Amino acid sequence: MNHNPLHDIEKLENDLWEAADQLRANSKLTSSDYFMPVLGAIFLRHAANRFDAATREIQTEQASGKIPKRPIVKADYIRRRALWLPEKARYDNIMQDAATTKDLPKLITETMTAIENEFEPLKGVLPKDYGIFEPKVLEDLLRLFNSEQIKQATGDVFGRIYEYFLAKFSVQKAHDNGEFFTPSSLVQTIVNVIEPNHGIVLDPACGSGGMFVQSSHFIERAGDDTMRKVVFYGQEKNRDTIRIAKMNLAVHGLEGKIAEAITYYDFDLAQVGKCDFVMANPPFNVDLVDAERIKTDPRLPFGLPGVNKNKRVSNGNYLWISYFYSYLNEKGRAGFVMSSQASSAGHGEKEVRQKMVETGDVDVMVAIRSNFFYTRSVPCELWFFDRGKPKARRDKVLMIDARNVYRKVTRKINDFSPEHLANIAAIVWLYRDQPDRFLGLVKQYVESVCAESAAVPAMLDAFDATVNTLCERFDAGVQAIAKLEKVDADKTKLATDAAAELRDALAPYQADRSRLLGGLETFRNKYEQALPATNEAQRAARKKFEPLAEEIKGLVKQIDLLYKLASRAADLLNEVFVNASAENAKQSTNGNVDADTTALLAAYDRRAVSKLVKQLDEERKAAVEQLKQATYFFRQVVWLQDRFPKAELQNVDGLVKVVDRKQIEKADWSLTPGRYVGVAPQEEDDDFDFEATLRDIHTELDDLDKEAIELASKIHENFEELV
Repeated sequence: MNHNPLHDIEKLENDLWEAADQLRANSKLTSSDYFMPVLGAIFLRHAANRFDAATREIQTEQASGKIPKRPIVKADYIRRRALWLPEKARYDNIMQDAATTKDLPKLITETMTAIENEFEPLKGVLPKDYGIFEPKVLEDLLRLFNSEQIKQATGDVFGRIYEYFLAKFSVQKAHDNGEFFTPSSLVQTIVNVIEPNHGIVLDPACGSGGMFVQSSHFIERAGDDTMRKVVFYGQEKNRDTIRIAKMNLAVHGLEGKIAEAITYYDFDLAQVGKCDFVMANPPFNVDLVDAERIKTDPRLPFGLPGVNKNKRVSNGNYLWISYFYSYLNEKGRAGFVMSSQASSAGHGEKEVRQKMVETGDVDVMVAIRSNFFYTRSVPCELWFFDRGKPKARRDKVLMIDARNVYRKVTRKINDFSPEHLANIAAIVWLYRDQPDRFLGLVKQYVESVCAESAAVPAMLDAFDATVNTLCERFDAGVQAIAKLEKVDADKTKLATDAAAELRDALAPYQADRSRLLGGLETFRNKYEQALPATNEAQRAARKKFEPLAEEIKGLVKQIDLLYKLASRAADLLNEVFVNASAENAKQSTNGNVDADTTALLAAYDRRAVSKLVKQLDEERKAAVEQLKQATYFFRQVVWLQDRFPKAELQNVDGLVKVVDRKQIEKADWSLTPGRYVGVAPQEEDDDFDFEATLRDIHTELDDLDKEAIELASKIHENFEELV
């Protein structure tokens, strides 16, 4: 199988979290005590990595003559999006000092202060409460982020690790009920639709700053420098959350102007009508906003959505929606998360919604299924405004019902895969008359099919070599038991037949394997680099691969069968030899040593065979996974082409529909996608993804097992306290 760096990162994230959480458990600290110092440790390591990488880059450029040889200054690091670190704040020096200091918490606190003194945006931000740790636990925490793998990690990897820890702490409800963190799937969907690549980017409920980070990724994937293209502005009411956001930006080499404010009452008037992009995940269904204090707010161009008898806004959802709209300039775009209730709410909220629709600036609505949030199980919707929408689409809204588009991460958490995100974006591209981008994505998937299929032969070679070795072992075993006198005839026949059955299954497998690999090579030669970005050529490529996809299915079944046959033959032969060895040992005890029998028994190494069977299982999994990777990307091609066969937007039952203002008015001004797109047709049994369903079941079972273990441990702990 191809070496998968994504899998490595996921394993690294998981391993780091488990180790850090174990340290927390041993220290008897709560998550709310622990999470800021842990994020601080990640920050220190990442800052050191960026500093070291920038130093190497500067030295290389000086050696090549690209820049003059002179003393390196802070500005050299800033240009490379790295913090200049004083000597004492460099991780290797920290670890050296940690080995000799008698007051490690003081050392780390002084290190954090030294960094803040060198970088103004972090002033007063970095955690300094390391005195809560016992010295050994703090030292172990620092060592956790000092492995060779961590030292080699790049900026993207560290950004992911930081985000992963934020997500895990959010699951534990470590801070403000987890509301500081918006799942990256939702943030990435917003970024993909509004494409924030220039000007002012505002998040008036910025939490941990995830919207800014994902915007930066979007800009840099296009080959641009984020800090040259955009300015980030944020507002957040919670001071600790602002610290998290500033650290999150810094750990990604970014800066932003984040103000402490309650957005209902505090705002910068200079930002109203001036922002190029607005993105947010505001609090849902707030009902405590003082209507008297906001009745003249210039950010409410459509009026108050409804006031109750206590002079409070009945529901704050439409305050936020109005804010997002009002911040935009004449060509600005907004994307935000909102409660599903809001898109069809009645009374004063419906009146505001109607006025918004009548502006022509409501652009896209996306329905998201439940369990995308870490601390809320409710479904939600993503709203999108585009004040620069062309005239041809001004009375139209793209409705996407993505509730059936998801993957199960845990029993309680869903998200979008990278391909789900790309496919949703592709629908928006077609809506915006950008078929070239849609075709570019299909081309990318075909190239991925080629890349994944190129790795198949090596995986099969390893599997085949072990099967052949096992066959040789089994042949030797069969020949040996044929010469043994005191063996169970029935069991011997079963073992002999099993070995023969494995041999018999190899011939058709080898023929099918050869035909498939030849077909994959032919496909790669034709399409790996020369696939035109036209719908006709791409549909022709799909037609060429369809029989190969069926052959892959068949070969996967044969690989599984070969493993099962090898495992069965090994079990039966091992049993025969175990019994024969036991009988021989009994004879030896009685003084009747038979040298020929002993030699025959030694000809078959049961332990070596068992080891080979285990190795074969690993190679089977690797080969099958690699084959499935090729068909996985092919399925993405099929998904897109089946729904949009002409590379043009069309209505798809249960997924997408473009509606006009008259249709929305007829539906009581509802913006709920499910009300328009209808129900997806029942899939044919042939298309049912049994493997995905089985994976979901295994995910649920694994999570239930973990919860059972945690519950048992807690019960035992409570019982011990009672006793």
